[in-house]
Amino acid sequence: MTFEEALTCLKSGSRVHRSGWNGKGMWIREIDLYLDDQFRVKEFENSEGTWLPFIVMKTVDNKLVPWLASQTDILANDWQVF
Repeated sequence: MTFEEALTCLKSGSRVHRSGWNGKGMWIREIDLYLDDQFRVKEFENSEGTWLPFIVMKTVDNKLVPWLASQTDILANDWQVF
């Protein structure tokens, strides 16, 4: 599928990945820290800001990192639901 289709899946709560990625088990997903059961946070009254939803990648070594799409990712047609 295209990147646009993968974004639609992300926004629906799915994990997606590219078949062209070398690492096994890697995926990306959208996280909303206020609504996500797995990653929910509670802020203090004096919080300096509000978290917005963002995309994370699960790396090969089971770490979660913020993710930004490369030009290659955006133009790829090998996206799949994980």
